[in-house]
Amino acid sequence: MTLEVNDIHCFYGTSHVLHGVSVAVEQGNLFAVLGRNGAGKTTLLRSIVGLNPPKRGRITFNGTDITALKPHERTRMGLSYVPQGREIIPDITVEENLQLALLGIGKKPNGIPSFVFDYFPGLRDLTARKGGVLSGGQQQQLAIARALAQEPELLLLDEPTEGLQPSVVEEIVQIVRRIDAERQCAILLIEQNLDFVRTVTRQFALMETGRIVVSGDIGELTDDLAREHLSV
Repeated sequence: MTLEVNDIHCFYGTSHVLHGVSVAVEQGNLFAVLGRNGAGKTTLLRSIVGLNPPKRGRITFNGTDITALKPHERTRMGLSYVPQGREIIPDITVEENLQLALLGIGKKPNGIPSFVFDYFPGLRDLTARKGGVLSGGQQQQLAIARALAQEPELLLLDEPTEGLQPSVVEEIVQIVRRIDAERQCAILLIEQNLDFVRTVTRQFALMETGRIVVSGDIGELTDDLAREHLSV
């Protein structure tokens, strides 16, 4: 699996948000993108999954140019996205949320993979409960489970620890580590929690005003770099 984002430029209306961003994620990698609010991190993920396609530049996945593909076409190729704020459907059940994920890749809804409940045992007894009544931690687990049920080659996570208490963050750490160890799935994530990034990822890129300004192996993400590019 290889994702290559080459010199992309993205806009919201006339506002130029991404300026020549390039990122590469190889199979088995855990890659973090960090930056202050408004740096363009979420726009980068949205461009990769087709929700905000670039006006210039190119995105390839496993050697195929996906720049002009629709989001559902990219999902069926093996990209699954967990957006910021989870965006589970609150008025349907946990099981129905998972079934919709399967429909999204053209599979039968009664085929929820058994490993999903192995990774998220807390959801097993909640399948009949509506998504909107779950706690924040349970909703985040459902959002990741929904993406993982699609058995992606690349999982994109937008701030997976946002608003979660430390015990739930630790659960997310263990889940990400299991995905890395047991699934043929690379992970590209956006995150503000520096400890989380240093714990689970291997490579990083720092963004400022729509540009990648620093990138490297996670051991190179020093406190000085964090203060320079992440402090408010």
